[in-house]
Amino acid sequence: MGERIAVIGTGYVGLVSGTCFSEIGHHVVCVDKDADKIQSLSRAELPIYEPDLQQLVQTNLQRGRLSFTSDTALAVSGSDIVFLAVGTPSMEDGQVDVSQVTSAAIQIAMAMEGYTIVVLKSTVPVGTARRVENLIREYNPEALFSVVSNPEFLREGSAVRDTFHMDRIVIGATEQEAADRIARLHEPYGAPVLFTDRESAELIKYASNAFLATKISFINEMANLCEKVGANVELVAAGMGMDKRIGTHFLRPGIGYGGSCFPKDTKAQLKIAEHADYDFKIMRAVIEVNRLQRERFADKVEQALGGDVNGLKLAVMGLTFKPDTDDLRDAPALDIIELLLAKGAQIRAYDPVAAQAAAPLIPRAVCCTDPYEALQDADAMVITTEWDTVKSLDYAEVHQLLRSPVIIDGRNCLQADTIRCLGFHYVSVGRP
Repeated sequence: MGERIAVIGTGYVGLVSGTCFSEIGHHVVCVDKDADKIQSLSRAELPIYEPDLQQLVQTNLQRGRLSFTSDTALAVSGSDIVFLAVGTPSMEDGQVDVSQVTSAAIQIAMAMEGYTIVVLKSTVPVGTARRVENLIREYNPEALFSVVSNPEFLREGSAVRDTFHMDRIVIGATEQEAADRIARLHEPYGAPVLFTDRESAELIKYASNAFLATKISFINEMANLCEKVGANVELVAAGMGMDKRIGTHFLRPGIGYGGSCFPKDTKAQLKIAEHADYDFKIMRAVIEVNRLQRERFADKVEQALGGDVNGLKLAVMGLTFKPDTDDLRDAPALDIIELLLAKGAQIRAYDPVAAQAAAPLIPRAVCCTDPYEALQDADAMVITTEWDTVKSLDYAEVHQLLRSPVIIDGRNCLQADTIRCLGFHYVSVGRP
């Protein structure tokens, strides 16, 4: 018989984690304070785009192993394990806003019945698990409970696959019994388990994302250098990646990282270091390089078009920060569009899933759901997200639609020789 699980929060992490737990046989109730969202989820209508997720939600709703509610007390009182997967957004100064964690912890404390394991799934600053424990004791001194840190390592666009094929499961706990129970919960995923203290578990998530962001900024710096000296960054990255100590992942140059995790977590890592009176110089540089990469790409577009884009029509292909997601948070494409608009360009932007949601964010641009509509009579095609729909376009037709056959590829997702043979002036990142 499966565990009785409550998941507080139905964003990417909570919805995916809860649904996948139900798929492996547990009884899961997902909680969100937004009643309209809960009603939609109960009909298997998802607020996010994530491959394979809708089918899993629908299947487990029908099986009776997955349900949704806005009643936190009801969900917590009927569960033995409660996952906290609420949002932890960045504040203006880069610190993490844990107010949703605090609010949820108090609600959990008031609703507990019997021994409960409270699991922090949200990405939170070091020491948050201890603070949640203290809050629960304050609001319910008689409660029997354990607080465990169990960070997630999901990638948007492949979150379901990442859940069923985890690299590792990190469990930070002060009581071995609670740690073992959370480990057993994850056994069907077949991933190795690392048991740690809670502070180390909390920091592992930040360290992992910060390091991956560092690899991205490093290869972007190498790409910029390659352009200066005439080298090919893809060959440089391939040579680096052959070293097993380095590996090939996250060595693809482009327009920088975005999304909900890397920008937030790198800034949070910097703040954690500042609070510990440590100047994390590498992290500061990673963030700055990522910001500048967007500006460099806007300048690259301008240079590819003779040094002036004023009055030119540009087709920007892709708005989300990566393909296979509808997430526009800190998407590089949005900043690049604003930079090009400021230079006087006219923008038609295409995205297969996020065009409608992006329209209010870039009101001076025209957003399209048809790539060929965006390309019609444009002076250049600018690639900012490597959607399959962009890579698989009929480029002979693209050549006919464009007013001038210029492609500036910010993701290096096209084969340079093939595109040039079709008569395009093709510019990419770090490639001669």
